[in-house]
Amino acid sequence: MDQLLLVRCQLGEREALTELVRAWHQPIWSYARRMLGPARADDVTQEIWLAVLRGLPRLRDTERFRPWLFTIARRSVVNALRSSYGEPGQEPVEPVMDDPADTLLDRVELVEGLAKVPAREREVLILFYLEDLSLEDCAEICAVPVGTVKSRLNRARRLLRTHLTENP
Repeated sequence: MDQLLLVRCQLGEREALTELVRAWHQPIWSYARRMLGPARADDVTQEIWLAVLRGLPRLRDTERFRPWLFTIARRSVVNALRSSYGEPGQEPVEPVMDDPADTLLDRVELVEGLAKVPAREREVLILFYLEDLSLEDCAEICAVPVGTVKSRLNRARRLLRTHLTENP
């Protein structure tokens, strides 16, 4: 990430902020969609960007922008998950992970299998494999030790493998 771009954003340059959003909107929206499903991803992504705008002036280490951004995204996703669990008479909805642009059957099966993995494990799979974050960054974002991230990844891989082999 270009630290100069972040400094320009912190100074209030609209063009820099536009560049920042353009560069990071898709990864953040994809994370929200994978965790919550497409119906709620847009609203949560807007909440994430509002939180980023509010917190950006307080970001001191611009080299840590990516984990900081995904920490904000995670908090917003967790809040959205909590609100859906608290609604009376409504079952928690597992996200539908379909992507109309993907035409490969293997990809569809993988996405469906990923949707069946519990949220904590799915989260580390997404952050580690799809967002290409390090174990340390995943631990920071999830506010857990690196060992916990490793065990969640291990469990998530086993669960995903089970879901994929059960449905040949």
